[in-house]
This record gives sequence, structure tokens and C-alpha cells, in this order.
Amino acid sequence: MYLITGGAGFIGSNLVAALSERGHAVVVCDWLGHDERWRNLAAHELVDLIAPEDLPAWLARCGSQLAAVVHLGAISSTTQTDVDLIVRHNVRATLDLLQWCTERQVRFIYASSAATYGNGSAGFDDDGHCEALARLRPLNAYGWSKHLVDRRIARLAHTAQPLPPQWVGLKFFNAYGPNEYHKGTMRSVVAQNFARVRAGEPLKLFRSYRREYADGGQLRDFIYVADCIDVITWLLEQPRVCGLFNVGTGSARSWLDLAHALFTACERAEAIEFIDMPTALQGKYQYFTEARMQRLREAGYTRSFTSIEAGVADYVQRFLAQDDPYR
Repeated sequence: MYLITGGAGFIGSNLVAALSERGHAVVVCDWLGHDERWRNLAAHELVDLIAPEDLPAWLARCGSQLAAVVHLGAISSTTQTDVDLIVRHNVRATLDLLQWCTERQVRFIYASSAATYGNGSAGFDDDGHCEALARLRPLNAYGWSKHLVDRRIARLAHTAQPLPPQWVGLKFFNAYGPNEYHKGTMRSVVAQNFARVRAGEPLKLFRSYRREYADGGQLRDFIYVADCIDVITWLLEQPRVCGLFNVGTGSARSWLDLAHALFTACERAEAIEFIDMPTALQGKYQYFTEARMQRLREAGYTRSFTSIEAGVADYVQRFLAQDDPYR
């Protein structure tokens, strides 16, 4: 049985779908709130659905049945300014769950983030050594919270302190795909612009504020959520693999490339409108991200990653353009 925290969220619900389709027993820990997040889970059979505040009691009753914990629950907004709230949900909850998994010797996979790399000046190498992590400077509280956890686990590993039998941190890059609809302004550009593009309206992208990047020429490592799930399910099949790993494609593409893929998938003529970036974001904007994927490959992961052309086409045709867009 697998416990997925944040299982009603974007990556979490896609993982629930994949594990359920494979016949695994799945328990989800999450809040559903007042939005349509429940639809992310509606098609899948669950063993249980528990609120985060009830997790300690549930673990005391049923934790012995768990094969692994995949901890994806977090405040993921890069604009959240309540840092105490971020610490409670992203730091304290993660370290408490890590300790529980260590004491019970339950495998533990958790979500880190490419936001830990900050402006990228120190590169995008998923070197999990303490000295390498110390060089990174996240640009927002969300990225810092993930980085704090990465550094703590790295220190435990470096000093040979007890850890779960499998422990893995995953630095997700720019993921997009089905079940992100509840995320509002944090949805991918594909999700935010699909209806506009299909209606013949222009797609909106931020202007560039650096001379070396043209408008729309800012670069990101865009990864289709199906690839993220392939990485996680592979890790669940490889109990000896431990460490901190990037989850990207290893190939940076521009926002214009992503826009072209969306217009093509929607069979519409291209029309792009460049808009001003919010002032608060201008000094914290990543102009380039590209995951170094060598360590995951060296660990044994050999599957190829989906191009944005193929990923956006699949997202549009199998999900966004359907009456039921949920996985």
C-alpha cells in the first residue's frame, strides 16, 4: 500500500492514477477545499482519504501496512509571503514524516523543486553533497523551504545518521499536464491559454527584461507530467536507489517553442501578445533552467522524455479538448 501526500494535487493525482491503474492500493492525504480538486481523484479507487491533520493518528493505526510514502504535499506557490505557513507545511511536515519513515523503515520519496536553484548562477547540477547544496540561493520562500529540507537530509546522509531504507528527493522542473486546473495563476501556460487559443485569441507571454533574451526567448526545461510519473514509478520499483535527482528533460526550450506547440495542437494561426511582468516578479524571474540528468541516468533510468511538441499535443487532444479533461 502506498501513501501519497498531496495526492489530490497536480503531480500527486497523476501518480494516484498511475498506481491505481497498476492495481496498487493507494491512500491519499490531502485537503480538498472548495475548488474542483476532488475531480482529480474521482475516477480512481482509494483505500482511504485523510486530512493532513489526521495523518499522525492514521499512521499509528495503519502505518505498518505501507510499502512506501511519496510525499508531494506542500504549499507550492512561489508568491506565498506567509513564511511561517510555508515552514509548517513544507519543512516541518516533511521532516516529521521523514523521521516516521526512518523509525519504521518505510521507503520515502519526497518532492523538492528546481526553485532551489534560484537564478541558476550556480548551475542546475543535482549534486546532493552538502558543499554543493550550500552554493545554491533560492529566490523565494517556497524554493528556500525545499532547499532547507534537501540540505538537512544531505547532512544526515553525510554523517551516516539513520534514514529510511530508500530516500529520494526529486527536483521537479516546469511540469505541465492534466489535473493542474485547480492551480489558478500557477497553472502552466498551456492550461492558462488553451481556451483563448482555441477561440482565436492571442496567447499571452511575459516580456523579457534582459537584453540577451528576446521576448518569449526565455528558456525553461518543460517536462510533461507523464514523464514525472514514470520517474516516480520507476523509483518505486528500484528500492536500492537513493539520492537527490533532477526531474526534467535535460533540454531547455523557449516560451515561444511552447506557444508554437500549443497553436499547432489547437490547429490555430499563431497570435502572441507580450505583456508586462509584475514588478514583484522581475527580480526573481528565472530566465534559464535546464536539468542536468546524468545522475538519474547513472542510477539506471533509461526511458526517453517527451518533447514539448508531443507533450502539448497529447495534453490538448486527450485532456483539454475533452468534455472530461481529468486523468
